[in-house]
Amino acid sequence: MVQRILEAAKIESLDPSAIPRLRMPERGTVFAARAARLLQLAEASNPIAGYLRLMAALADAQQRILSTSTALMPARESIERNQQHSMPIVPALTDERDPAWRDVLFMLLDIIEAAGALTPPLAQLVARLRTTDAATLDTQADAIIALRFAEIDPAAAPFIVAALQVVWTDLATRIAVSDVPYLDAPGVCPLCGSMPVASIVRVGGTHDGYRYVQCGLCSTEWHVVRAKCSNCDSTKGIAYHAMGTPTDDETEEQRAARAKQAALKAESCDECGTYRKIGYQDKAYDFEPYADDLASLTLDLLMGDAGFRRASPHPWLWPEHVDEA
Repeated sequence: MVQRILEAAKIESLDPSAIPRLRMPERGTVFAARAARLLQLAEASNPIAGYLRLMAALADAQQRILSTSTALMPARESIERNQQHSMPIVPALTDERDPAWRDVLFMLLDIIEAAGALTPPLAQLVARLRTTDAATLDTQADAIIALRFAEIDPAAAPFIVAALQVVWTDLATRIAVSDVPYLDAPGVCPLCGSMPVASIVRVGGTHDGYRYVQCGLCSTEWHVVRAKCSNCDSTKGIAYHAMGTPTDDETEEQRAARAKQAALKAESCDECGTYRKIGYQDKAYDFEPYADDLASLTLDLLMGDAGFRRASPHPWLWPEHVDEA
């Protein structure tokens, strides 16, 4: 079924009190805020603090490149065709990917290398990426975007993803909300078609009190009502789980009260058997979905023990073996 696409003027004439369906990334701060949050989380006795600091440096490099980059916009005809068919207007999985993404990758490696203090394994990885041919890099990019886990190099993937993120976030910052169509398929980014990482209940302005899921590639956020699973759109069997060690005498009511006060939770769905993390900005104002998802591996372990699987992997943390079920 193809949905009717409203013209820009029609969208702008709608009730201004309506829930904003999209929140586009802010070009001047998107990666800088992520880097700052990663450093903040690394200081909180995090078991992967060293990795968070490295990823903070990578996010900082992304911001530096984004401030001067200009990704190649798709042809207007391509955007209009995707709008007409209720498809993401700048899909990440495409044969027309701007080859400049590989230049961004090498710039990221230059900045990380110039920062110094590379561990021997990281130095070897940087050297390997520099000598990888363009076709192999493109094949890796395709595998990552399509979630073909068996083909992904888990060590190289975060850096390849980081380069792609700069390109697609650049595009997202230059596209008007009124140009982004409504999609028939739930759970994917309406701009690039990628999977979200985590969600956030925001405070302030027109977004106050509303839940948005954040795209793992272009950082676009789209509104999803809290009563629905952000993966399968079901309203049945939704539950929330928080970190913390329950006591033997803790009642179900006490457990629920403890979870209610948590700034970060895992939202599980019995219908699809998955979970996705959700943060509450009124409890942790600096919460950043991408950073906080990466830094909360303990919650992932808790959810795995409870029999749930991630709705989508974190783009900067690829395990050697992933259950694709």
